[in-house]
Amino acid sequence: MKRKIYSTLCGVLAVGMLGGCGTAGTAANGESKEEAQSTVETSAEEKQEDASSESVETVTVWHDGDESIMQVIADEVNEELEAEHVQVVFEKKTGLTDQLQLYGNDAENGPDMYFYAHDSLGMFAEMGILAPITDFISAEEEKDLLPMTVEAGTYQDTQYLLPVYYETLLFIYNQDLWEGEVPSTTDDLYAYMESHTDTDAGTYAVVNQHSTAYNVAPFINGYGAYIIDKDGNPGLNTDQMIEAVTYNKQFAELMGDGDYDTCNTLFHEQKAAAIIGGPWLISGIKDAGINYGIKSLSDFTLPNGEAMAPYSGVQGIGVMKYAKENKQDAVASVLKAMCKENVGISLAKEASCAPANAKAYEDAEVAADDMIMAMRATAETAQPMPNIPQMSVMWGPAESMLASINKSGQDIKTVADNCQKAAKTAVADMQ
Repeated sequence: MKRKIYSTLCGVLAVGMLGGCGTAGTAANGESKEEAQSTVETSAEEKQEDASSESVETVTVWHDGDESIMQVIADEVNEELEAEHVQVVFEKKTGLTDQLQLYGNDAENGPDMYFYAHDSLGMFAEMGILAPITDFISAEEEKDLLPMTVEAGTYQDTQYLLPVYYETLLFIYNQDLWEGEVPSTTDDLYAYMESHTDTDAGTYAVVNQHSTAYNVAPFINGYGAYIIDKDGNPGLNTDQMIEAVTYNKQFAELMGDGDYDTCNTLFHEQKAAAIIGGPWLISGIKDAGINYGIKSLSDFTLPNGEAMAPYSGVQGIGVMKYAKENKQDAVASVLKAMCKENVGISLAKEASCAPANAKAYEDAEVAADDMIMAMRATAETAQPMPNIPQMSVMWGPAESMLASINKSGQDIKTVADNCQKAAKTAVADMQ
């Protein structure tokens, strides 16, 4: 049953009646009967227009993200849809995954849509709770979306998520500490690190979470390796993976222990000239008073001639299957509005988000934002994190492999083979 918000007619009628009473009093004090009658007729016409006005159809979206970001989206979309009498309402839900597992098939108590990161898409699609985005909008209406973001919202050749914004890792450096230009090859970057790192003194050229799979992904993907492929096959001991983690190991040796807090502290205390991290680090860097610069990881070329290729995390909106049956037109209107560049421009300006809409980057103010434009450049080589359910059990074996190689110095091939076996077992246990 469609949920609708109706115009508050009682309040309008009450105001109309009070106006009528005031007009009658004025007439008694000298206003002509014709003028009084005209005023009453006008008031009646206004009441009739209000009574016949179309109701507003509400489309509810569950999310667990930053409410200020959701408000930016809601403001733009609702302004766009005002004339269509459609309104989108965002509701924050703690533990969104659990909530959708409970209510994803409940038309009475569940949402019409959900807003979430793309890497959980496969799980929701397998639950059978989602309707394809292509049931509501055409390829023409999505033509301005970055291909990488559309790929992120696609599972088993069906697009279930409309991308809205995304994030990637960046090379962030202290402009007061870094000497000269930032290199354009990883070999030159390593040479700079060798000459500007003093591990005994605790000062570093570059720090990174060198044993965290997400942060090593720029090397892994750049070498054509994969943690898991689209068919759910782990790839921890392929030749390309061995090459990637071997190359990463020499960088790790010049980066300290590589945990999140240590990396941030070293950079904030200006004991590291650069850090590899995401846009979520920027507010803390600003608070530390660091004069920072940003370079896209895609601007670094690996020894194989390929660019570094970090993972991307794409935030987007999906549609519950029952909403297609109950609110087809309203949902389509919301998705079409979210596709437009004005949403992306506002997200970039007001929330420092990298828009999925490519045209948003043509805005002068957006184009002047170094961080946003670095992520735009990275979108050319970035790979969406795998959105298949099996990826959830791959982080453990992948990071166990990296820690054994980088922190314990174990034999790379032996470790890779052992972790591959553990990964296959974990994937098989999911069946």
